[in-house]
Amino acid sequence: MKLTVWTYEGPPHVGAMRVATAMRDLHYVLHAPQGDTYADLLFTMIERRDHRPPVTYTTFKERDLGADTADLFRRSCQAAYERFRPEAMIVGASCTAELIQDDPGGIAERMGLPVPVIALDLPSYQRKENFGADETFYRIARALARPCEKTARPSVNLIGPTALGFRHRDDVTELTALLSDMGVEVNVCAPMGATPSGITRLGAAHANVLMYPETGESACRWMERDLGLPFTKSIPIGVGGVRDFVAEVADLLGVAPGLDTDRLRLPWYSASVDSTYLTGKRVFLFGDGTHVRAMARVARDEMGFEVAGMGCYNREQARAVRAVATEMGVEALITDDYLEVEAAIEAAAPELILGTQMERHIGKRLGIPCAVISAPVHVQDFPARYAPVMGIEGANVLFDTLVHPLVMGLEEHLLTMFRADPEFHDAAGPSHHGGHAPLVAAEEGGAGPRPPVADAPRNFSATKTEDGGATAAIEVVWLAAAERELKKIPFFVRGKAKRNTEAFAAARGETEISVDTLYEAKAHYAR
Repeated sequence: MKLTVWTYEGPPHVGAMRVATAMRDLHYVLHAPQGDTYADLLFTMIERRDHRPPVTYTTFKERDLGADTADLFRRSCQAAYERFRPEAMIVGASCTAELIQDDPGGIAERMGLPVPVIALDLPSYQRKENFGADETFYRIARALARPCEKTARPSVNLIGPTALGFRHRDDVTELTALLSDMGVEVNVCAPMGATPSGITRLGAAHANVLMYPETGESACRWMERDLGLPFTKSIPIGVGGVRDFVAEVADLLGVAPGLDTDRLRLPWYSASVDSTYLTGKRVFLFGDGTHVRAMARVARDEMGFEVAGMGCYNREQARAVRAVATEMGVEALITDDYLEVEAAIEAAAPELILGTQMERHIGKRLGIPCAVISAPVHVQDFPARYAPVMGIEGANVLFDTLVHPLVMGLEEHLLTMFRADPEFHDAAGPSHHGGHAPLVAAEEGGAGPRPPVADAPRNFSATKTEDGGATAAIEVVWLAAAERELKKIPFFVRGKAKRNTEAFAAARGETEISVDTLYEAKAHYAR
């Protein structure tokens, strides 16, 4: 373990909470110390849910460690059942409680509660959140699902959507409608919206639709083996992905493929005159494996972008992401260290980032626009409006998601070009914020208008290659005039121009970068 200001995934018990929170009439008793209830905030504040997760914490304190914490868990488990009367319960320990080895599963099993009690064994120090969700749903399905009579009409189960997932709620709605157009019913959607009694009917479907491998693949593989339910491999994201998905479902169920494209706008928009200037833009993708794989194909094949780099943070999806990266002609970055991701993005110098909430922060630091396409996300990516990423409407949403950051970036560049104008200089503030109106003139007793703040010179260390091959560190200073001139360069090539200029100055042994140095470097690299 290591301290960090950001993590792409929480511990595995948070993944278990995502499954429990998505389901109904299921309760999670979590053996955890005081303070671990912070996880409630992920759902009530980030996802903006109207009720807290169905989780009871034992919340043992320091003084409890000298007593019987196992008895504390036993009392908490009994109280949770008597208060909530769920159809089933899951029990487990957080990463801290795992160290005291109280065996919550064994304790709950010996209590003889009148409902199924499913023990979770989640290795907190080896695995992470997505594994926790995947393993939890697998345990629930294995404990409750049984072979049963198939539905009269072709039907499928939607497998994988959880609480705190990226657009899972709207993806379920979109796929349900898409399948209905093909004459296919949804038997059970799980975990989202399912009850333990509903899980027992999973075997009545004719196939499973695996929406998100991160959170449902283990259960699908078990159901394929023990319940005879095949599952889909296509990801219905983007126009091509949706067409592949429809064809796969039709083949699995023996129905006619049908796709209503009346609402589909992405192909026309991406081929329109207004979008042709986006062709060839270099993008870097990073997030969970499912969304990165699908979005790479959307970016290249449907938007005309060039994939400059891609990767994922969940190692369980590394093989699939590497396969797509090889097809794209890049090397996949598999890491959960955001500093490695930032370094890779800076080296690739893309014009657009498609990533998570963390890449949004990285983009701000590097001056590169970013669109969020994957969890983990912030509250702004749980919109009140309908905004799926799967299906036909999802393709339309994706067009806006990918294009708007570039369009707004160009607008920002135009504002930068005219920053000396009285309306647009830094001190004027955003034109749509009334609080930034010009100050009262000094002769009228006010403070007077604030002049634009001059940019301060910036120091950085560079290396100069000597004739003998050795390198020596030198201090180089960006003069204020050169920095102002650098900001006139379009944002999508500014990073590359800055690095080239710094390398040019270091190679010549210069200790200052002036406007002349900037243009000499430009002429040098243009040869």
